Amino acid sequence: MKNRIFLGGLFIIFLIEITALILFTFQKEEKLQDTVAVNEAVQTIQRDWDSFEGHINHTSLDYVVLDSDGTVLYKTKSGLSESINEAINHKDIILDIEVDGLIVGKLIVYNSDVLIFQSEKQTVIFSVIVAMLIQCSICAVYFFYMRYTIIKPFHKLKGFAERIAGGNLDIPLKMDRQNLFGAFTESFDIMRSELKKAKMAEARANASKKELVAKLSHDIKTPVASIKAASEVGAALSSDEKSRENYEQIIRKADQINTLVTNLFSATLEELQELSVTPSDLKSEELRDLLENADYLHRAVIPSIPDCLLFADRLRLQQVFDNIFANSYKYADTKIHVTICTEEKYLTVSIEDYGGGIDESELPLLKEKFKRGSNTRNIEGAGLGLYISEYCMNKMQGRLDIENGLTGLRVTIRLAFSRAI
Repeated sequence: MKNRIFLGGLFIIFLIEITALILFTFQKEEKLQDTVAVNEAVQTIQRDWDSFEGHINHTSLDYVVLDSDGTVLYKTKSGLSESINEAINHKDIILDIEVDGLIVGKLIVYNSDVLIFQSEKQTVIFSVIVAMLIQCSICAVYFFYMRYTIIKPFHKLKGFAERIAGGNLDIPLKMDRQNLFGAFTESFDIMRSELKKAKMAEARANASKKELVAKLSHDIKTPVASIKAASEVGAALSSDEKSRENYEQIIRKADQINTLVTNLFSATLEELQELSVTPSDLKSEELRDLLENADYLHRAVIPSIPDCLLFADRLRLQQVFDNIFANSYKYADTKIHVTICTEEKYLTVSIEDYGGGIDESELPLLKEKFKRGSNTRNIEGAGLGLYISEYCMNKMQGRLDIENGLTGLRVTIRLAFSRAI
């Protein structure tokens, strides 16, 4: 409906412009003078000729009266043609003044068609310009309307889909029922929520699996160690060479079983190493969008960003910022202070909350798998966010550092300059 109104309005304005141009194109520049008024002026002049000092113009015409010598006897206003040559050039009407059958002078009637035509021309041009301005205004309004209701929401959905594809399910999608994507927005966020639940369930299942593997490895290693110890004693006490070889065979098999169990346990901790990170050149000005996207609760003020070229994976860097802001929201729930500066071969982004920080002894553990601080209480989480973030930063040849700042926990991201790589 709105599109029809917009197109209808543009069509009507277009018709007005075309009509004005057609009328102006086919308008005659020369118009006929009022014959009655001209005759009245001639007769009045002839009647007043003998006492011309008292002559009064009773018509709407502008004219000049010349005697037989070309001297101006009367004119209605200044700026009129005062000679026959000027009158001819201006296309004025020139009439003879006869008194008693003799030509005693000339009447020059001013041709006002040019001024009238110019005035009408200006009016048409002004009308067309106004119509074009109205058209431009309508187009501008419609553009901003389309940008607000379609383009901007579409970009949000696109960015949200990239986050989902990258495995980031913590950042909710802000719902706006005023645009065309309102229903899709709600559906997308429901999908994110369900995927997050499934991922949490999967993380719990993986954690349970790892605990089971650790427990089984411990349970298996204990009797294997006993078997190995008994075999070593038997081999030491055996006087028979054959028996000693059998004990040594048992010892070798016990070592093999122990190695296999250790490898099985280690393999479960290497699954996250399959995460794909493909860094390339990234303009520093793009960091503002990444930080603003991560700070969906608008608790931070993003400072000015030095202009430089970085070596980073945009998607994984967004995931890093998302993890840091999500942790601040969950565990500190305060405003966030962001500082950005350059140092040596890095662009440094420091993100600090006002939650008071954590115990110093826990800081080294935060970047390990499945490790969480004592301030997590009953807040859900898998303990993988900072581990994944550090993994991504290392792949981008940057760094991730965690420390207690002046007001709370400070996470510092150091992004390598592209020219330094």
